[in-house]
This record gives sequence, C-alpha cells and structure tokens, in this order.
Amino acid sequence: MEIKDIFLAPGNGAFFYDDQEAIRSGAIQDGFIYVGAPTTPGFKSIRIPASSLSVGLVLTDDTVVWGDMMNVQYSGAGGRDPLFDTNQISELTSRVLVPRLLDVDASRYLDACAKVFEPFEHKRLPLAIEYGVSQALLRAAAHLHRATMAEIVCSEFNLPLPTRRVPIYCQSGDAREINVDKMILKAVDVLPHGLINSRQKFGVSGQTFMEFVKWVAARTREIGHPGYYPVLHFDVYGWIGLEIGLEPQRIADFICKVAESVPGFTLNIECPADFGSTQAQIDNYARIVSILDDRGSSARIVVDERCNTLMDIRLFAEAKAAHLVQIKTPDVGSIADTARAVLLCKANKVGAYVGGSCTETDLSARASVHISVATQADMMLAKPGMGVDEAFSIVGNEQNRLLATLNRRRAQNENVG
Repeated sequence: MEIKDIFLAPGNGAFFYDDQEAIRSGAIQDGFIYVGAPTTPGFKSIRIPASSLSVGLVLTDDTVVWGDMMNVQYSGAGGRDPLFDTNQISELTSRVLVPRLLDVDASRYLDACAKVFEPFEHKRLPLAIEYGVSQALLRAAAHLHRATMAEIVCSEFNLPLPTRRVPIYCQSGDAREINVDKMILKAVDVLPHGLINSRQKFGVSGQTFMEFVKWVAARTREIGHPGYYPVLHFDVYGWIGLEIGLEPQRIADFICKVAESVPGFTLNIECPADFGSTQAQIDNYARIVSILDDRGSSARIVVDERCNTLMDIRLFAEAKAAHLVQIKTPDVGSIADTARAVLLCKANKVGAYVGGSCTETDLSARASVHISVATQADMMLAKPGMGVDEAFSIVGNEQNRLLATLNRRRAQNENVG
C-alpha cells in the first residue's frame, strides 16, 4: 500500500471560534473580545483562538502529504458539530483512522475515502476528521498520479478539465470600511460579507444595514475602476427575521427594498432568517425565493445555517430553497462531498458557492480551490482568516497557478495528438 506511516501536528486556525448564541443574545464587544458568559456547550469564553490539527501521510517514497482538520467559526450553532477539541480529535484519529489509512489504495481517491470514513460505533466520524483526512488523501492521489488535485477530482467524477476561473468572494470581518476599500482596489468579484451578526450592526428595522449596503455601492463607484460592478454579498446571520419577524412576505419585501437601493448591482443576502429547523428553513426559504423571482428582483438568497451536510444540501437544492447554497466545507465533511455538493447544485440549477470558514488554514483553502475549479463552482470564498489580503492572495494565486498548469497540460496533449 502507498501509505506507510501517519503522524499528527497540532496547529492554529486563521481566526477564532465564536459563540454565536451569546453574540446574538447581545454580548458586548470590548476591543477584540466579547464580555460575558458563553452559552454554547464547549465554549469557556465567547471568543477563543481557533485550533487545527494536521494529519501527515507518509508515502512509500517518503513524501509526506498533509491535510488540516478544524471546525467552523460558529461551531455548535445551527446544527453544526461541536467546538473543535484537539486532544479528542487526535485520540480518535490515532485509534480509528490510522489502521484504516494503512490499509487503503491511496491512488484511488473516492474508494479510499469511502473505506476510511466508514461509520465508527454506528456513528459518522467527526466532520473535522473527514475534512482533514480527505485533503491528505487527495494530495496523496495527486502525488501518486503526478497530477494536480483538480485533475484527480475531474478523473474521479468524469469531468472535463476546467478552463474558467471561479469568481472569488472576500469577507471583511469587523474592519468593514478599510477592508471594503481593499476589496474594491483589488477588484474582488464578490464582496464584502459585512459580518452583520448583531442588532447594533443591523439596526432598528434594518436601517443601519441598509445604509451600509448603499455605502458599499457608492464606495465601489467612487474608487473602483470604470465598469467595475462586483456582486454585493452580505451575511446577515438571521437578523432580518430577528428584527422584522419570520413572515416570508415581509422578509422578501425588505430584501427587495435593499436591492432597489443599489440599482445596477446583483445583491446576495446570506441567511436572512433562521426558522429553527432544516425543514422549516427549506419551506420558508423556498417561499422567499419564489416571491423574489416573481418580482424579477436582482436579489438572491444564499443559504448557510441549517444547510450543513451533503444530505441537507440535496434537500435545499431539490426544493429550490435558495438561489445559492453555501457549501461550508468543514461542515460538509469529506472534501469529496464538497465536490458532490457542487455537482448536485448544478444538476438542480441552483448556484454553488464553495465557502468554508475564517478558522481554516492555508492548506485547506488551497484544497478547496482545486475542488471549486474542477467542479466549476459559481463562486468560492477567499480564506482563511478575516484579513482580505492574505486570503485573496492564497486562493487567487492557487487558482491562477492551477489554471496555468492545466493550460500547459492541455497544450502538451494537443501537441502529442
């Protein structure tokens, strides 16, 4: 077998794990920390540094390939896996995954994932383990076949080699104004996220949010190059529903009003409301989508909360309960399932956004690029971290290098032919 040893290395995520429920309930910011007691199980404080765990696979030629495990920023919220515990994940990986990894054919990617990720004690493995180990297996297959990770994905899923770049979406964090300027100057495709995660940021009846949206559009026209019209994408963390109620008609009315305030721009609204369960989310989001489509609005609904696993994504896509599905990579688990999720969305004519979290690493971000480009997703997140420059360069440069490599490969094949 191609894998002869496995070892682990503790690491850092690129941002912090945050207790979403405590923040949503009104926790006050003091500098960079939040003051008050945490409410989500596992959190010892409302904001804690993100941790990660790297898994290294030693191949028979002594090459070491890596993958990174972590959970998302708002762990334990919206049906997600609990807060990442490095010691627990390390122990389970060593006890359960190592024997499985030593016994697979690493050159056959999907087969290897299927064998390694079989249930343990009748339960699915923690999604963080699936996520990190699947990255390492993808890199192993790429090394063994002397190919890029994207080419392995294309081969395994019978996809043509991609030629189109995938639009990149940047997120601002709390440094909104400065980071919006950075995004505009760098001509980012989709911006700015905005982190509208509290009543203070959303405002009474959404007025603070509305003014911010208009400011972003105005700033784009002011300092952007002529003809630059990025997609405006705002994550409101359910605050439309929290502030104006959970009636789909009222939510759609508000979103239309926001879209009409920025003519000429496409508007993405992520997580307009949290209806409390996956089925309620599907039913009500489908209604909001239908109302917006009937009105011919330029606004698009993006689902995040309550849409975590591949099965969740299937349900939302088949119900047309979003214009775009955020495929939140650590929440999906195996990165092979991220590829499946994109293809599932495309089959249902729903947009596929390969997202993830600011808590990720450079390694997981690069693997996500290969999945996004191979499957030709509609957009992908610049990650990790909450800084624009680092994430945009990591994801953007990896995409450019990948496309250049594929173009060279294509030209070589044509010359041989």
